[in-house]
Order: sequence, then structure tokens, then C-alpha cells
Amino acid sequence: MKKLSGIISLLVIVGLALAGCGKSEKSASSEDYELKDIKFPLEETVSLKFMTQSSPLAPDDPNEKLIYKRLEEKSGVHIDWKNYTKDSFIEKRNLALSSGDLPDAILDAAFSNYDLLKYAKDGTIVPVEDLIDQYMPNLKKVLEQRPEYREFITAPDGHIYSFPWIEELGNGIDRIQVVGGLPWINVEWLDNLGLDMPTTTEELKEVLIAFKTQDPNGNGEEDEIPMGAIINDGDQDPAILLGSFGLGDTGDHTVVTEDGEVVFTKSQEGYKEQIKYLHDLYSQGLIDEEAFEQDWNTFISKGDKYGLYFTWDKANVSGMNDKFDVLPPLEGPSGERVIVQQNGGVGFDRGRMVITSANKNLELTAKWIDQLYEPLQSVQNNWGTYGDTEQQNIFEFDEETNMLKHLPLEGTAPVELREKTSIAGPLAILDEYYGTVTTKPDDAAWRLDLLQEHIVPFIKNEKYYPHVYLSLEEIDELSKIETDLFEYVNRKRAEWIRNGKIDEEWDDYLKELERFNLDTWLQIKQDGYDRTVNQ
Repeated sequence: MKKLSGIISLLVIVGLALAGCGKSEKSASSEDYELKDIKFPLEETVSLKFMTQSSPLAPDDPNEKLIYKRLEEKSGVHIDWKNYTKDSFIEKRNLALSSGDLPDAILDAAFSNYDLLKYAKDGTIVPVEDLIDQYMPNLKKVLEQRPEYREFITAPDGHIYSFPWIEELGNGIDRIQVVGGLPWINVEWLDNLGLDMPTTTEELKEVLIAFKTQDPNGNGEEDEIPMGAIINDGDQDPAILLGSFGLGDTGDHTVVTEDGEVVFTKSQEGYKEQIKYLHDLYSQGLIDEEAFEQDWNTFISKGDKYGLYFTWDKANVSGMNDKFDVLPPLEGPSGERVIVQQNGGVGFDRGRMVITSANKNLELTAKWIDQLYEPLQSVQNNWGTYGDTEQQNIFEFDEETNMLKHLPLEGTAPVELREKTSIAGPLAILDEYYGTVTTKPDDAAWRLDLLQEHIVPFIKNEKYYPHVYLSLEEIDELSKIETDLFEYVNRKRAEWIRNGKIDEEWDDYLKELERFNLDTWLQIKQDGYDRTVNQ
């Protein structure tokens, strides 16, 4: 028995040793290199272990991207990546975070405010404000130039838990993000039918009827789609038309009045008129039947069949040609032409990168991340790079001016090329970089011109809801409310567009909004707004 017991004990010890070896081999974080006062490039290459996400169009191994090859050469730091495509990233990220098998950091992390505060509270991610001040001169300079960004990334407890993505392309109502999706109308069909550009909501309806019934593409078939959209889907939703009826809408259904009051767009009286208009169009077969459930790929596959559709950039749907142009704001029943600016201000993502508590090389990691905020590097992170001999480049580098100059896209969809070559961030691009560090992308300059011509003159709301950093308790409460509230309002919107009956059901609808605690939702949003704009 003693001999058997000894054998069992030996097997247990060997098993534990093997298990320990296995755990060490698969450890998601790096060993402690004990490096201090680091200067790049390092004398000997070391590795950090990061998690990230990328487009299916990009290489499976991020190190195949020229940007990362150059960063490794410049720093002497090799990154071991766990890379997932965007469709599976959140699930994989959350699994790693819950298991405790943490990488050193997560880049392009897609952390919401709730994620940041939740994982900060349980110690999964670490505060980084001291790292910024001690080891990150590039990011520190950005925050000194734009103090509002330090405010935006500072949590209610006073700590900073993440590294942001910042893209300035104009400010105030002159920024590129002042609205999202634009209405793109088929001017070739207008010409084919001898029609003028519609200027009122009623004229638009008549144009859409003509698109449906008069064979504007001239192929003898009734295959035209007068209006293409994805209902309740941000930029692809027809919401930009609806400022002609009352208050209009934003992506988060929140508008700030000139008195500083936060209101919910989908409970306002004018909302009924918006829905009635869309129902009228749908009842006459003028809105794509698939608009209520189609995905992006289905939506863009029908680009040439649309008489009118909605998206950020027509190049991604119908191509960069003269067939489609912006439909100017329409005069509604009240006689006004109104565009509602979107919330948030400049391009900003608070949770673009985090460092985990498993990281034993904080100075090294912080200094590697700080490279991403160097102006020339940020520009490449955001759009792509230069000098690639194997695929199309976004830039050429002018050594005389030390500037990155955008190359013509030559018909390539900008989203596709950028997803293949860029790294998404963190990064910071400030307005003063244009003309000194880089040129404006052709598509961005073109969009800004379109906005100035067609959109900006009709923006009525000067105030907007900023990048408010709510507390964990506030986010918890909002999330509970929004789960049911937004599902309900979006479902009713789709039903009413299809079936009508909004007048008959309106009072019951408002009572349901009360039951879903809309008043509490508004109060939390109001408190956050007041804190942010008054600090």
C-alpha cells in the first residue's frame, strides 16, 4: 500500500508540474523585463502580448501590416497578438476578461463607459493617469492643447482608465460629424424623367412615385427601389429628412434645447408627423420592403437600384460618381427647413485601449502606446500608410515638407482600403495637423464642402449632448431602462411606418414610455449634461 501511495503521490506531483507548465506556456501576459528609463529602440527585442480586433479584409496576423512592422523596428518591441475579427471580438474579449487570463493590453478595445468602470472597479484594468504624466509626452501634449479631452477621459472617481481615439475634422457645426447619414438622391433618374430637385416633402413624394412608375433606369422593368434605407440603423435610417416635421432626431434620440433641457425625441408631438409621412411613403410602395431587416451587405448590394438612400458616404453604396448627389433639406408642412446636429461633438472614442492588471511592464507599455499619439503616426493609424509595395497606399510621404499627402483613391471604397491597412488607434488628430502633418483625405474634404453647402445653413440646434462620463450607478440604471425602452420605441416605429395607427395608439404609447421609466432616464441624462457643461 505504501508503494502504491508513493506512486500516486508522484503522479500527483508530476501532474501538478505539468499543469503548471501548461499554464505558464499559455499565459496571456508577458514576463517582467525589469526595464527602467526606457529609450527606443531597445538594445534587445522584447515582446508584449496584446489583444485586438480587425476587419476580415485585414491580415489575420496584425504584424503583417506595414504600420506594425515599422513600429517594431522603431521601438524594438515585438507584439504577440491575439486578433479576432469584429464579429467575434467582443465575445472573445469578455471571455478573456472574465477568465482572468489577461493580455498586457487590449488595443481597439471597444470599451463602453460601463465596461471601463466595471473592469476598473474589479481591478481588471488599471488607472493610467500617472503613466500619461510620466511616460507619454505625445499624449500629454494633446491633452494640454485640448484640456476638454482630459475631462472627457477622466472617470467620475478622478482616474483615467483608457487611451482615447480623437479625430478632429472641423469643430462646432463645421465639424465633419455634425450629421451622420446624408440623403443621396439619384440625379441621373431626375434628368432621365425631366424632374427638378425636390424642395419640399410633398415634392419628394411625387419624385419617388415617378421613380417607381416611370422606369427611370430605362430597362423596361419595374426593378427600381424609390427609397432605400435600414430603419432604426443610424446613418442608414431616413431620420435626417425628419427635421422638416417638428424636432427631428439624433442617433441616441436625445436633443438639447437652447434652454439646456434634455428631451427625448421620440416622445415629442412632431414625431407623429414624421411617422405619418414615412407611413404614407411605405403604403405607396416607395420604401424598400427589406428596409426593416436587411443588413449592410444587402443594403449596399442594391445601390444602383435606389432613387434615394441614406448613408455617410455614397462611395460605399453607389460609388464615387455623378449619379447620386445630396438631397438638400426639404421644406416641411410648417414651411421650415431644419437639420438637427448630432450629439457628441468631434470624433471621439473614450475606450480605445486599456492596460490590464496582469501587465508587469507598465513603463514599456505606456511608452509603446505613446508612439501612437505622435502626429505622423496617428495619421497613419487612422487612415493607412505609405510606401507599401504590395498593395495600394493611402499616402505618399513628402520628405521635403515631412508631410503625409493623401493619394487619390482611384475608385477604391475608402472604408475597404483603410480597413486593410490602418490600425484604428488609439490616436489623436487635431485640426492644426491639416496642412502641416497631413492633407485632408479627399473624401473628407469633399464631405465637408457638401455639408457647408447643403447642411450647415439649416442647423437650428446650437447645443448638443457632449461626451458625458456617467457614473457606474447611472450607467447601470440607464442600461436597464434602455434595454426595454429602445426596443419598444424602435419596434413601434417600424410597426407604425408599416401599418399606420400612430394617432390611435399615441396615448397608450406615452403611457408605456412612463412605465419604462423615461422620466428617470431623462433625469440621469440631464444631470450628466449639467455636470459636464458647467464644470
